[in-house]
Amino acid sequence: MSTVNPRRWWALGVLAAAQFMVIMDTSIIGVALPEMQKDLGFSQGELQWVFNAYVIVFGGLLLLGGRLSDLFGARKIFATGWVVMIVGSVLAAAAQSASVEIAGRAVQGVGGALIAPSAMTLLMMLFGHNPKELGKAMALYGAAAPAGGTAGVFLGGVFTEWVSWPWCFIIYVPIGVVTLALTKLLPAVQSRRGSVDVLGAIAVTAGLALAVFAVVRAPEFGWGSTATVLELIGAAVLLVLFFVIQKTTREPLMPLSVWRIPRLGSGNLAMTLLGAAWIPMWYFLNLYLQQVLGYGAFASGAALLPMTILLMIFMTAITARLMGRFGAKPLIVGGLVALALGLLWLSAVEPTGTFLVDVLPASLVAALGMALAYIPAMIASMSGAPQEQAGLASGIVNTTYNVGSALGLAALTALATTQGAGELGNLPALTDGFSSAFIAAAVIAAVGAVVTLLAMKSDKAVAAAAPAADAPASQGQTAGV
Repeated sequence: MSTVNPRRWWALGVLAAAQFMVIMDTSIIGVALPEMQKDLGFSQGELQWVFNAYVIVFGGLLLLGGRLSDLFGARKIFATGWVVMIVGSVLAAAAQSASVEIAGRAVQGVGGALIAPSAMTLLMMLFGHNPKELGKAMALYGAAAPAGGTAGVFLGGVFTEWVSWPWCFIIYVPIGVVTLALTKLLPAVQSRRGSVDVLGAIAVTAGLALAVFAVVRAPEFGWGSTATVLELIGAAVLLVLFFVIQKTTREPLMPLSVWRIPRLGSGNLAMTLLGAAWIPMWYFLNLYLQQVLGYGAFASGAALLPMTILLMIFMTAITARLMGRFGAKPLIVGGLVALALGLLWLSAVEPTGTFLVDVLPASLVAALGMALAYIPAMIASMSGAPQEQAGLASGIVNTTYNVGSALGLAALTALATTQGAGELGNLPALTDGFSSAFIAAAVIAAVGAVVTLLAMKSDKAVAAAAPAADAPASQGQTAGV
């Protein structure tokens, strides 16, 4: 019989702070991108790698991070992740070239991939004994994600405008050191025997990175060029190899039997398309504010705050209530439709536009759609998972969202560049490029709504086939946007 940790609520504070920081890492660099572009010599097309280097590595290694946490102890992997995060932050802050900056972001992604799954394991260890306490802990932990996204947008603007963009990374050093000192509050677990599917982790991460690399370079070399075709073939081979490894390895990262869970496939497809629509919108909207409307970094961050605040309010206080009344599927479909409508509205931006007319109302509609769809899609994907596979299902959903984000951003950046978004200083051309990206993202969101409507089972059907436990369902609230 396990004993109750008397310091569990203090420990939850450490874990929530970690979740806050991991999610903030995806948003804090947004408003700093134009300044980084000037200082480090990024081209307009290459600039996305500041974001993609993090999410590809983070998403590609999440399952490996969870496996390492199981084998070597969650507290040890959690602490290791923070050490790696600090190293990556120092490297990114000190970068004097684009390649070093990208390397630093990739190292940060490794740290995040170790921190996120180990934090979830530790949370379950601390509160799994009491379903009522677990629900409260999940709510607090889940609220840290949108809070981190909101803080990142604001702090990124503050640092870039009034100090310098490297402070977007320097901030992780003192916070990481304090977190490491507080890991003594977390429960310790002994290591256990087992193998690590390193080849599988390398294959899936390399395959995703090569696919994004090919799409990013396609506008320059041509979609039919030998280089692009070979890179895409190489990516496909690596991803097929990953699935072969999963089928033949005794202890794979992702046992293929997990896909028998009801709604895991349809939920992950919805999450992939949601990420592929939402992240490009956030990326290009920030560039429109700064490169077309002429906003400074702080003003741009402030302009994005209404959207992120709406997200935080809905995701922490309203969406769960709507889930209880309508179920997951209607919210996912409705959210993706709202996101598509908001993106279509944004596609009408003008070179001489204004924030109040061209940006604010459309961005709030899009944010409402994201807030309605994200948590229901996460919960739907895991609601049919048995207790022993809940962590794996959670890791898969987080992975597919990040993969969709990276591939969507790469594809839409390529499209926007061919439509004029690479012509810095040419406001009509830039606006045309950004508008094309918004339209394409709207199409992706609309496709996601249709696919979910046709492919996803209703909540009642899943409940009848495989009743969900409270704990797995709650885990959907832990991922950030």
